[in-house]
Amino acid sequence: MRYIYAPIGCQLIVQQTLSCSCCSITVLTPVSQSASAGFHFLVSGCTNMAATETPGAAQKRVLRVLALHGYRQNERSFRERTGALRKRLRGRADLITFSAPLLVPDPDAEPGAGVPDSLQDESRGWWFSNPEQNSFDAMEESNTCSGLEASLDTVAKAFSELGPFDGILGFSQGAALVAIICALKQQGDPRFHFDFAILVAGFKSLSTDHTKHYQQPITVPSLHVIGETDRVISAAMSQELVSHFENPVILMHSGGHYVPACAPQKKVYWEFLDKFLT
Repeated sequence: MRYIYAPIGCQLIVQQTLSCSCCSITVLTPVSQSASAGFHFLVSGCTNMAATETPGAAQKRVLRVLALHGYRQNERSFRERTGALRKRLRGRADLITFSAPLLVPDPDAEPGAGVPDSLQDESRGWWFSNPEQNSFDAMEESNTCSGLEASLDTVAKAFSELGPFDGILGFSQGAALVAIICALKQQGDPRFHFDFAILVAGFKSLSTDHTKHYQQPITVPSLHVIGETDRVISAAMSQELVSHFENPVILMHSGGHYVPACAPQKKVYWEFLDKFLT
């Protein structure tokens, strides 16, 4: 296993924020995410490093999972929102996040306000259900949409430059996109190579442009995480998406619109992921 050590306190020309593979410390590194593929990052002084390195012991394989954020999120915000899950999956799976290509306008911004001051503050999306207003509503039926092909190209680029990946995870609109990618993979799209999918607060797209992706049962092994009190994407909407998958694993939780990572959910995540570690 290859490691890049990131000393705490050194001055770096930052290209990427990454988390230590053994602890929760986030490090700033001069190594771009594309160049870092295949490496595990350790912070000097990591308190968990010694526990993971037994002399003479074979290193356990860690699954690599490409993670797609929700609407109005971005790479940084989704990393923060999945912090608890990352800790729960440590030693089993690493989540690699990136931002969607579509900039979502701020409906409350004053005319002429311009773009956000930082890329880290930008709201992003995977497609618009209302192309005229560059907006998205999961419950909006539409005869057309915009941005999906650009997003598929962006995900394909991530597979090419940051991969390989064992699985793909999506949250909310990101989960809806994951379902479409699973359908494309099943249809033989050569851009997407992975073994499983995790869909959190997913839903079926109501755009008629996407109907073709739900015509055949999706056989990709899948875990569907559904919040019983989700007021953004109802449990019924997520269950409708589940119906398009064969032999899905379903994880229900009592919470709302977020990525759950408490002890009961950890057990289900682990049991699902362990099937792909053999």
